[in-house]
Amino acid sequence: MSGPISVSLPHKLGADEAKRRIAANLDGLVAQLPANARVTSAWHGDELAMGVAVLGQSVDARILVEEKLVRVSILLPPALGMFRDAIAKRLGRDAGGLLGDARKS
Repeated sequence: MSGPISVSLPHKLGADEAKRRIAANLDGLVAQLPANARVTSAWHGDELAMGVAVLGQSVDARILVEEKLVRVSILLPPALGMFRDAIAKRLGRDAGGLLGDARKS
């Protein structure tokens, strides 16, 4: 298995506001997954642990929130390794949406 896919998102929100925004934006993230995906998530202090099970595969993700940085890490099973580059590209492009202010429309 290759190493995790990682993206760092600098921000000026502070840890509490970043966590609030990530929590508020999780539904939008989950909506982008296949309809039959099972998603679990739980906060452990400043880290959000997520699991996604789809098509018999499990993907683990961690979102660590720091005062000025959010670190997103996804660990793919070997069977999904061929999608690593596509997932990394999309994560790099879309991960900033986690910190968007859902209260603004």
